[in-house]
Amino acid sequence: SVRYKTQLCVTRRLAERNDFVLFLFTLMTNKKTFLQTATLIEDILGVKKEMIQLDDIPNLASLVSSFDQQQLANFCRILAVTISELDTGSDDKHTLLAKNAQQKKNLGPSRAEINQATLLNIPGFIERLCKLATRKVSETTGTSSFLQELEEWYTWLDNALVLDALMRVANEEAEQKSSDESGLANTSTRTQLPQSMKIMHEIMYKLEVLYVLCVLLMGRQRNQVHKMIAEFRLIPGLNNLFDKLIWRKHSASALVLHGHNQNCDCSPDITLKIQFLRLLQSFSDHHENKYLLLNSQELNELSAISHKANIPEVDAVVNTDRSLVCDGKRGLLTRLLQVMKKEPAESSFRFWQARAVESFLRGTTSYADQMFLLKRGLLEHILYCIVDSECKSRDVLQSYFDLLGELMKFNIDAFKRFNKYINTDEKFQIFLNQINSSLVDSNMLVRCITLSLDRFENQSDAKVAEVLSECRLLSYMSQMSMRMSFLFRLINIIHVQTLTQENVSCLNTSLVILMLARRKEKLPFYLRTLQQMEYTEKYPGFILNNFHSLLRFWQQHYLNKDKDSTCLENSSCISFTYWKETVSILLSPDRTSPCAIVSYIDEAYMDIDRDFSEE
Repeated sequence: SVRYKTQLCVTRRLAERNDFVLFLFTLMTNKKTFLQTATLIEDILGVKKEMIQLDDIPNLASLVSSFDQQQLANFCRILAVTISELDTGSDDKHTLLAKNAQQKKNLGPSRAEINQATLLNIPGFIERLCKLATRKVSETTGTSSFLQELEEWYTWLDNALVLDALMRVANEEAEQKSSDESGLANTSTRTQLPQSMKIMHEIMYKLEVLYVLCVLLMGRQRNQVHKMIAEFRLIPGLNNLFDKLIWRKHSASALVLHGHNQNCDCSPDITLKIQFLRLLQSFSDHHENKYLLLNSQELNELSAISHKANIPEVDAVVNTDRSLVCDGKRGLLTRLLQVMKKEPAESSFRFWQARAVESFLRGTTSYADQMFLLKRGLLEHILYCIVDSECKSRDVLQSYFDLLGELMKFNIDAFKRFNKYINTDEKFQIFLNQINSSLVDSNMLVRCITLSLDRFENQSDAKVAEVLSECRLLSYMSQMSMRMSFLFRLINIIHVQTLTQENVSCLNTSLVILMLARRKEKLPFYLRTLQQMEYTEKYPGFILNNFHSLLRFWQQHYLNKDKDSTCLENSSCISFTYWKETVSILLSPDRTSPCAIVSYIDEAYMDIDRDFSEE
């Protein structure tokens, strides 16, 4: 403990010397001191209060180009610190109020964003990362000796842990061989250990590389990064590694850390899978390159679905460069669906798998994309997890509800499949209980059902009419009392001071319900019913005052010139102009207006003028 505190104190003192930190980078040109230098830099950056600027590193481009692939992978550990936004560590700072206030202070790009741009300007940098991420274990350079590999492991793990892991592998392999090849056990172990090391090396390298690519995909230069990683065939390369490395079956001798097991979230195998799924999520989210996750036959299937439904093909499908899509019998998305359906109920992957698939569906709703996934049994799998296994994890439930919403939105076939699976009152009640157990988690599905019901009611198709009359879910949401119950609770569970990226969707879902009411000229009825519900609950003015504040914040948040409103438009198929108009009408100060919130708050309970931004 004393030794650790002394080391930490020394590291902090060194971190204060910016010139010293930059000097350390020059020592990385020496292969003999590279690993020790990289470890020291990583320790220093971990405690440094201000992020360094990569531009300040002398001859950065030539330094990076001098690295071999293993050094570049290790260097990614340092880069990860320099391109990630610093986490404040306080929940309060994650509220939208705090984020908006911080954005007003920081008018220019952050240091992390500047560093991301610096990396993209290094010639060949992204190409080398893609090669590292997609190379097979057999392609790694065979020049490293066993001792060199062990030395690199030493930089990652405590020496005792490495030896312990190696000894356990040796013992397992020796025991496995002893029954029929007892005389050759030791020789066999010595020849197999380096391969075990190489596999784990490659997993550790890919972890760092995928993390850097993932951060860059979420940055300001997202489109530039997308273009490059598509050109360098990252997705087909990962598809080829899927079975043998990324989602490989564990062998009895798989290397794991001391005190952990192969299913532990801390193990490199598990971490690689999660990082891989996060990359897929970032890659697919609202970007036309998502179709690179398919192979040529699967793209043809999407076209066939559109032709059969007599709807135009999605432009992005038509324009996808077939030379950059996945190879083999299955694309990456299909492979992901296969492992997703086999995942155990308690698996930590369920959340990330659902998020990755949902990101493929996000954006403008595509009937062909939905049918592609419906044909592969995705809806039934989700309903099994929600209803039959009665999933208890809030995170996993939220990811399933969000995915279900994207999968079913405006799709009459999906609602028909839903009704076929949820075919008893008992099953339907379990489903409703899961929805009602946490509206923050399920509100996106509530929004999907509300929007879909509105569209179906305005269609004259016989098939739609049949499903409308038979589907339990649509019948349930068609009841005014149910919609009002959802609206009342959605407004009640959020407040301006507690709004986050996580729960602001509740505000937008409540707005969707009221926009659809406005279209049918029923907005006054909804507001009057909310007022009556307040009095029933013995809290006159409580809900409507809160909603008024929330809508004022909505204007401040979404009418910001830097805010992208296309997500709201795409997810609802309602123009952003109509969103803005509805909010303005609701916030009208005219107490004689039948569509203004203030008309339904008695003056004795009026509390709408607070400056929430200063609370």
